[in-house]
Amino acid sequence: MSEPALVEVIIEEARWHEDALAACANAAARATFRHLELVPTHFEIALLACNDARIAELNQAFRGKAAPTNVLSWPAWDLSASNEGGMPDLPEYGTPEDPEPLGDIALAYETCAREAQEQGKTFDAHVTHLIVHSVLHLLGFDHGRDKDAALMEETEIKILAQLGVQNPYEDGAEMPL
Repeated sequence: MSEPALVEVIIEEARWHEDALAACANAAARATFRHLELVPTHFEIALLACNDARIAELNQAFRGKAAPTNVLSWPAWDLSASNEGGMPDLPEYGTPEDPEPLGDIALAYETCAREAQEQGKTFDAHVTHLIVHSVLHLLGFDHGRDKDAALMEETEIKILAQLGVQNPYEDGAEMPL
């Protein structure tokens, strides 16, 4: 019997393949939760699979930046650590019948595809990285301060290794937004 979906995928851009994205998103989210010793079935996340035009609108509305980006995330709770480099607070648990909403993620197809090509990565590996990164944001991780960024990057690398995705930073690539 398969596990229930942790990530609800909403497709706005037809080039996203719903089944493949849902499988990727759920695997990435579950790996992230398990790495942090959280029970995945007690949480839920919404993921909007859109295009560059839509994410540019969202980026303008929420960040004041009138440009497309690869991924955006909106945590439901501020779980960030008060001390730089510290672990974020744990989220409140829901139940499998009533999972706790952790927030929303949006991914832009064109930007993700272009970045994967520019970085010599498969599309799936790049999207997996962006989803792990965003789920960590929903769980209070951030990269605004140096020690926080180091913790987030280290955590991403370990989770991605569990998923068979190589270190996305080994060629000097920058952390997603």
